[in-house]
Amino acid sequence: MSRILVIDDDVNLLQMVKLMLERVGHQVETAKEGMQGIQMAAEHQPDLAIIDGRQPEEVESRPDRTRRRPTDTGASPDGRWTAFVRDHNVFVRSAAGEEIRLSEDGREGNAYARLEWAPDSRVLVAWRVEAGDRKEVYLIRSSPPGGGRAQFESRYYALPGDRFPRHELNLFEVASRKQFKPDVDRFEHESDAPRLRWNRDGKRFAWRQVDRGHQRLRVIEVHCETGAVRNLIDERSETFIWTTHTEALRLNLVNWLEKSEEIIYASERDGWRHLYLVDAAAGQIRNQITRGEWVVRGIDRIDEDQRQIWFHACGTIPGQDPYFIHFYRVNFDGTGLVALTEGNGTHSLEFSPDRRFYLDTWSRVDQAPVIELRRSADGRRVCILEESDTSELVESGWQPPEPFVAKGRDGKTDIYGIICRPPHLDPSKKYPVIESIYAGPQNSYVPKAFSIGPRFRSLTDAGFIVVQVDGMGTANRSKAFHDVCWKNLKDAGFPDRILWHKAVAAAYPYYDIQRVGIYGTSAGGQNAAGAVLFHPEFYRAAVANSGCHDNRLDKASWNEQWMGYPVGPHYAECSNIENASRLQGRLFLVVGELDRNVPPESTLRFVDALIRANKDFDLLIIPNGGHGAGGDYYQRRMKDFFLRHLEADQAAAGRPEAGN
Repeated sequence: MSRILVIDDDVNLLQMVKLMLERVGHQVETAKEGMQGIQMAAEHQPDLAIIDGRQPEEVESRPDRTRRRPTDTGASPDGRWTAFVRDHNVFVRSAAGEEIRLSEDGREGNAYARLEWAPDSRVLVAWRVEAGDRKEVYLIRSSPPGGGRAQFESRYYALPGDRFPRHELNLFEVASRKQFKPDVDRFEHESDAPRLRWNRDGKRFAWRQVDRGHQRLRVIEVHCETGAVRNLIDERSETFIWTTHTEALRLNLVNWLEKSEEIIYASERDGWRHLYLVDAAAGQIRNQITRGEWVVRGIDRIDEDQRQIWFHACGTIPGQDPYFIHFYRVNFDGTGLVALTEGNGTHSLEFSPDRRFYLDTWSRVDQAPVIELRRSADGRRVCILEESDTSELVESGWQPPEPFVAKGRDGKTDIYGIICRPPHLDPSKKYPVIESIYAGPQNSYVPKAFSIGPRFRSLTDAGFIVVQVDGMGTANRSKAFHDVCWKNLKDAGFPDRILWHKAVAAAYPYYDIQRVGIYGTSAGGQNAAGAVLFHPEFYRAAVANSGCHDNRLDKASWNEQWMGYPVGPHYAECSNIENASRLQGRLFLVVGELDRNVPPESTLRFVDALIRANKDFDLLIIPNGGHGAGGDYYQRRMKDFFLRHLEADQAAAGRPEAGN
């Protein structure tokens, strides 16, 4: 059996390929777009990836009045001047060859760059960039495929708290040689730079700016002739505004319209992610477009002629799983909301070429796909095209996961998960439990769509009940639900997860919460190890692969988004390394020596701390292995680890005992 990742924007084709591959025994993960596919490839380390090379442009890639990418040299639109940087300063050269120096304050480490002309060629925009740190991480390839000496690798890798480049805005009026420094905060970012969007009159430009720490987002506008500054959007949060690692969001927060001076803005300012219409000329919100206790998950189309938005959301239908995706259309002014889907499952759409009709495919983990033909004008169903028949699957012994819901730590919020049982389960026996965890705040993770492949088969066949849960701190619920992660990644939703386990045990006496294990990769590795550090009274054994065991040792972009900036004592409080002495129960650490996502030193420093604390643990280092490395060997070692420490009765699962 191989692990295969399929990436395709055609959801029906994606489902068909998935079903075909699972039918012949492969384990299949799917992604609908490239960035999600990259994330899943890093997390799951598939043996094979099947990729549709032609992906559609997303809404945020719509053409707008953003001019060509700024450079350190460039001709003016009227052809009279060429701007360039020499000795860290800005110069222009006339068509006749005359050179004029426009700046005097550029120097090494704080040099001018990113030159961009106003449309009328009268003003040159330039950014003086104060350099940031360029610190590196290091890797050792101990076992090169061709033999010989070990090989050393290094690369740039920003960590939380590192100094980032800072961009200072400067305007140069070429005719008068005047230089303006508008009164605006410097743009500070690890790798991004300001991207200007010019107003229709060519005299004003704007850009999106997120303060370091992700607690303030602005769309800043500057008048290029006067240097006057104003904020078209200025949002602040006491926790965070989700602006990076947004792979799971199928939308851009700021969407400029081309036929009017307006912006479609996505914000969680009222506690739920909704859409707002911003009057860019007035610099204020004109109206809220969507509202309610549900979450906009993506913008599928902005129709400026009809002044309508086609979007998808979750949590919109009471009584259904709040993670199920449903599709809608709404007018810019918030009127005329039309539901395009209704079935009790998670949905995907495929439109006819003229968009008059569409195929609505929906399913649940316990409901095979249903395909309906619907009418775009009003969302009404024309007919059911296909209802899948699972009778042969059931007769063969296949069983779907069971969705299970329990109350979280507040006694009110529903927590959703799935239960996957061993084959031939005997209710008179007790079965140990393994939780698969990934609590990264950039998404939710419990599967919602149907899959023919038995989930977690290696472990369920070995006699384990395997579960997956989305606790507080993960995405796609309310802002308050998401905010639980803020400066507190060690929480990982564990208070909710433990209550969920106890509720399952109350419903099913064979569910043994005295023998609970947990495993995860990447952020899930941090979570799994954290379970036996911070909740050893409940979790008995943990497997942590490629874990981010201290958020100060992992990429700045991800960790400053959730843990904030500047780096404070809360980083140490959440560190597995700092809390290594708390270890109880059994721990198995796995790391690839060439992990280019989470530096391997994160695991090795955890190992060092555990040794200094005189703690016993298991360790597997994968030579030449990357993020999530280990393959079938790791899977076997993980299963054997849980068999030893959770004492699974394989005979109860109707399977022969496993051996090395």
